[in-house]
Amino acid sequence: MSASPASTPSSAGLLAGMRVLDFGRFIAGPYCAALLGDLGADVIRIERVEGGEDRYVPPVADSGEGGLYLQMNRNKRCLTLDLASDEGRAIVRELVQTADVVVANLPPATLSKLGLDWDSIHALNARTVLTLATAYGSTGPLAQQPGFDSVGQAMSGAMYMSGLPDAPVRANVNYVDISTAQACAMGTLAALWARERTGLGQRVEGSLLRSALIHGNSVLIEQAVRAPDRVPQGNRGYLGAPGDLFRTTTGWLVVQSVGQAMFDRWCAMVGRPELSAEPRYASDELRGRHGAEISAIMGEWCAQRTRDEVLAALARAKIPAGPVYSPQEALDDPHVNATGLLPQRPFDGMTGTYPLAPHPVDLSATPAGFHRSAPRLGEHTDEILGALGHSAQAIAGLRARGVV
Repeated sequence: MSASPASTPSSAGLLAGMRVLDFGRFIAGPYCAALLGDLGADVIRIERVEGGEDRYVPPVADSGEGGLYLQMNRNKRCLTLDLASDEGRAIVRELVQTADVVVANLPPATLSKLGLDWDSIHALNARTVLTLATAYGSTGPLAQQPGFDSVGQAMSGAMYMSGLPDAPVRANVNYVDISTAQACAMGTLAALWARERTGLGQRVEGSLLRSALIHGNSVLIEQAVRAPDRVPQGNRGYLGAPGDLFRTTTGWLVVQSVGQAMFDRWCAMVGRPELSAEPRYASDELRGRHGAEISAIMGEWCAQRTRDEVLAALARAKIPAGPVYSPQEALDDPHVNATGLLPQRPFDGMTGTYPLAPHPVDLSATPAGFHRSAPRLGEHTDEILGALGHSAQAIAGLRARGVV
């Protein structure tokens, strides 16, 4: 892949020499850009002069930056800019002419107003890839509406299916946002690869609703074809059993058994081998249908043992299971620490370090890496504008006028 003339690579890496402009906020856009930064791209976060609304959520650093911000904005530089001003938009046009990728998670009307729509970007730099992470997509009756992760969970049916018989339950992690960001990063890499063949950038778009529907697609297929009208049943699965959360004398754990061989081993483990031949448990579908009965047996068995004893028995039986951790227990887990899944990283505005989940995959020849922590507000403004050819005096003038 060829480098843009004005790009400044953040490190050696797969995307070294590539420049990414990040106009995203919160998760879907910023995390997509962070993933590209992990791979060596020079990622510039464009932020409001007073700071973006996602910078301080939830506050953890001495300087006020939040844990969400630190995760989503590693491996980036920060340029503050008033996008509502003519001078600010002129700087955006300068930057786009040097950019390999522009990432944004803004409604279509806002993109057009800021000159970040596809036609504007392509006219300025035909090689630039425009990556959009929207709530509902750029067409359809909801295209102009804002949306967050929870809306995707709700509209896909996942929130309903994850709930209890008397109330839906929202997953308190942003899996729709994260999967949208990962999909957008994958699409961006594909577009950059295509550019090597055609010389032209293209528009890449993902949406929260699209990602959420992908997560729950198998349930929707079943409903469309067979119309079982399933109702929420808490933590118990619909296919196979036991598949539920169980309480032991020292804490909770999750178990998921699928397939006859696994069920047979479970029957032997709990001392009920005769259940293997029970007609109403003869298939995964039937076991799922009678899951409450199987969960009751497992629940009684677990209630007499410690969590470690139950997990050890399940491991011997080769049945997938795991402890239900509190956040602190997740931080303390021996496997997490032994495999470096939460390495400690520094931040200039924080005393000490913080645990930052790394790039989601390992690449043996071109590894992703941590090059710099999330930037302080406007930390690289002078550096970036100077590289564009703005003099120190000109930058001072822009700052005095509130443009940067």
